[in-house]
Amino acid sequence: MIQIVGLGLVATFLALILKEQKSSYAFLLVVFVGCVIFLFLVDQIAEIIRMVEKLSINAQVNMVYVETILKIIGIAYIAEFGAQITKDAGQGAIASKIELGGKILILSMAIPILTVIIETILSMLPN
Repeated sequence: MIQIVGLGLVATFLALILKEQKSSYAFLLVVFVGCVIFLFLVDQIAEIIRMVEKLSINAQVNMVYVETILKIIGIAYIAEFGAQITKDAGQGAIASKIELGGKILILSMAIPILTVIIETILSMLPN
């Protein structure tokens, strides 16, 4: 965590200095550092996915649902990352559209899971 914060602080100071001279270089620095920080976290993300898969196997949960939930989480993080970069570039309207697109994709992927939950609840109710 110290490496990530340190890298973020150094990049922030450099971006502030560059912004006065070449704002396009400052933006490229911000995007590059964002990608590097993401790459720092890839191993941790993979470990989390392995743990969730192992837990779902032990709990005998259908892997289709677990994979869907992991995809939903991935869409949420990717949409957030893209929206933040777009906001950093001063394009708030486009950032809002990215967030909306992410929400719609999440909803469309969640409908089959919601359907199964509703069917399960209905099957438990007495006739």
